[in-house]
Amino acid sequence: MKADLHVHSRYSDGADTVREVLERAVDAGITHISFVDHDTTDGLEEALALGEEYGVTVIPGIEISAYDFKRNRKVHVLGYNYRPDARHTNALCRPLQERRHRHTLEQAGKIRETGLRLDEEQLIAKVPEGGVVYKQHIMDLLTDAPFDSADYQQLYRSLFKDGGPASGDIRYIDVFDAVRAIKEDGGFAVIAHPGQLDSYDLIPELVAAGLDGIERHHLDHTAEDHERIDGLVAEYGLFTTGGSDCHGRYGTPVNMGELISPDNALLMSCKHS
Repeated sequence: MKADLHVHSRYSDGADTVREVLERAVDAGITHISFVDHDTTDGLEEALALGEEYGVTVIPGIEISAYDFKRNRKVHVLGYNYRPDARHTNALCRPLQERRHRHTLEQAGKIRETGLRLDEEQLIAKVPEGGVVYKQHIMDLLTDAPFDSADYQQLYRSLFKDGGPASGDIRYIDVFDAVRAIKEDGGFAVIAHPGQLDSYDLIPELVAAGLDGIERHHLDHTAEDHERIDGLVAEYGLFTTGGSDCHGRYGTPVNMGELISPDNALLMSCKHS
């Protein structure tokens, strides 16, 4: 078994279609995969069907853009193997998707006011019908520079950070509501890359809300992060997950299968479902 439990597609801020991601997964020898597109389960039906075609087990997934209001910081929550309708999770995330779509179109308008050419129809065409537009889609229209290049990063910061014309953010979901919704839909709740967003202090509080695991294997995690996560896992009886966090050309270059998830309760449940 070789599992990558953190990949993104065009259903959120990934550059590749579900089919393209699965083709790369097969080439990497991946047997189990989870598309954790941000705040949506819209791609699940397609992913399950194509997974059967490619002989890859697709585990229902989502990455919820949440917020720790106690500490005033973002936190991402991964949800896995929930019931197909994901009723509670979708009801929670739908308003967030609407806010993000409106906000990104407003950002595009502010960028156009600076004199940069940015066609709204071309922007919306970047996503599946009814999908949400992200900053990555704006950047894709503005530059051909690779994501990890100095030119790309400088342009991104000048537009979206440090008081740039498109700076500012939307209101995110309360992290406890995110965990509860996943659990109500019969899923596993996992805190994503706590080393990236400094979410460690929150974990003991989330355990009481039903947290099942911590994402250990991630590009942004160091040996110190691994040690800290291992301690929390042992203390609270959690499991660990991992994955490439692959966004295609919209994110940090990474080879699928380079970072994989260890065998755990989540994967065992999928074996016997």
